[in-house]
Amino acid sequence: MNKTNSIDATRWLALSSMLGLIFLGLAWELWLAPIRPGGSWLALKVLPLCLPLAGILKNRMYTYRWMSLLVWVYFTEGATRAWSERAPGNYLAMLQVLLCLLLFAACALHVRLRLKNAVAPAAEVVAGTS
Repeated sequence: MNKTNSIDATRWLALSSMLGLIFLGLAWELWLAPIRPGGSWLALKVLPLCLPLAGILKNRMYTYRWMSLLVWVYFTEGATRAWSERAPGNYLAMLQVLLCLLLFAACALHVRLRLKNAVAPAAEVVAGTS
């Protein structure tokens, strides 16, 4: 797998796991296992996940960096609810934890690969003048 394919793979993994978290959060709080019958306002928790979608689609490095921090809020919620709720809520929480781990790994790897493959302008100037 070449460098471009690896970067693209991490980009698509980040995007798909972020979309998975959004859809899981909505389905969980509105239909699958809401806190209150008929759904709850807790479904609004997915709004912060919608903000970085444009940055991920535009492949902005800054978005990957702060998304790797934001995801831990959702991980914490999932880990807490995995041990405090009954089925099916705890299974949905475990799925949320898995998606969070995938999203973090994809964002961290994406940033690492892009920085590793970036050519430093200062290094080119120094190499060219020697």
